[in-house]
Amino acid sequence: MTEDTLRSVTVERTATGHFTATNARGGTISFSTGSADGGENDFTPVELLLAALGGCSAVDVDVATARHSEPTEFTVTVTGNKIGDEHGNRLTDLAVTFSVAFPDDEAGARARSILPRAVKVSHDRLCTVSRTVETGTPVTVTVEDA
Repeated sequence: MTEDTLRSVTVERTATGHFTATNARGGTISFSTGSADGGENDFTPVELLLAALGGCSAVDVDVATARHSEPTEFTVTVTGNKIGDEHGNRLTDLAVTFSVAFPDDEAGARARSILPRAVKVSHDRLCTVSRTVETGTPVTVTVEDA
């Protein structure tokens, strides 16, 4: 991998069941098990995956449509069913639903007209997160000496 292609985050434990992920630029996001031990409002890792799926496509679609018109509403809802079976714990039936509205003017009409194609192109080609989930990729896990 080269510096141009490598992406990384570091996850550090901050307390029992609580973690902070830090990216290479210094941004952070905290998450936890989501249990009643003070983390019930935190995102869980599964919810972060859902957010990444929706966020990745949201960025693509926003770039494509907002150059024509600023949306009056832009919501992306991502759902999936968490199951455990012979393959282990995983999500099935992932669905990303866009609810986007634009002003009732010429620019808004142009943005509305390209919205379906922008969503399709994001899903089919641009969104690294959904492309990775759909095509699958091996995950290597190792343990280093501390």
